[in-house]
Amino acid sequence: MFTTIFITHKFRLLVTYCLVGLEMLGSLTRPFFFALAADGLIVGDNSGLLKLVLVHFGYIVVGVVRHRYDTRTYTAIYTSVVTNIFKNKTDTSNLSKLSAHSTLAREFTDFLEYDLVYVLEAAFNLIGSLFFLFHYDKKVAAICITILLPVFLVSYFYGKKVNILTKQRNDELEKQVDVIGTQNIKLIKHHYKKLRFWQIKISDKEAINFGTMELFGLIVIAASLYVTSWFTHTVEIAAGTLIGIYFYVQKFTSGLDTIPYTVQRLSNLKDISTRMQLSEEEVE
Repeated sequence: MFTTIFITHKFRLLVTYCLVGLEMLGSLTRPFFFALAADGLIVGDNSGLLKLVLVHFGYIVVGVVRHRYDTRTYTAIYTSVVTNIFKNKTDTSNLSKLSAHSTLAREFTDFLEYDLVYVLEAAFNLIGSLFFLFHYDKKVAAICITILLPVFLVSYFYGKKVNILTKQRNDELEKQVDVIGTQNIKLIKHHYKKLRFWQIKISDKEAINFGTMELFGLIVIAASLYVTSWFTHTVEIAAGTLIGIYFYVQKFTSGLDTIPYTVQRLSNLKDISTRMQLSEEEVE
């Protein structure tokens, strides 16, 4: 089903993600041009400042166009998916399934509109930051690369566990229309208690993961600052270099925070795909 959606809306999605890529490239390069501007202004050269202004202005223009185009793309996809689910379905006995899967259609569209863009931004931050950090200081870049292995390991196990919990929550969510239809207060109360239970379990895992990722980020920042401070005592270093290192270490750590979320959402997308495929069979 997802393959069909991508083929049907390939032009819209291609334009959207090209705009996303340009926007992220602008965001990624701004610290570099900011550092150039700082070094130039120190010696009375304004050319770096002009480049920074042009890059930032281009980033703004692309961002405005992208946000306007996004809405047109994803509303068209959502309408297409929901229409396909309800097309020629006259049997109202499957109303619960239809309702649940129309919700999943919204979740799939949200994945394309928000989560995938978030993932792309993280990729730009991680890969791009490493590229610029290698340009500024290879030792700092090596520290960032070293932390990636434990981050990916933690993210893998976190994603598997949260995927299981999300599936159990979605199983319960599919019963919602039927449960409400019984008008049995005890059943309804039990249903929402179970939803609350699974949501709390997911939230607890997210909280632990948040703390773990922030700890990894703290290690990267502390180690990078220590190495940079030691380096400045041995050789003269430009102010722009220090600014660049600071900004790109920050971007790298923000990318680290996104890895577990990416793993979780990609795992959840598989569950969404399976349920939406079943919907086409169950409501026939």
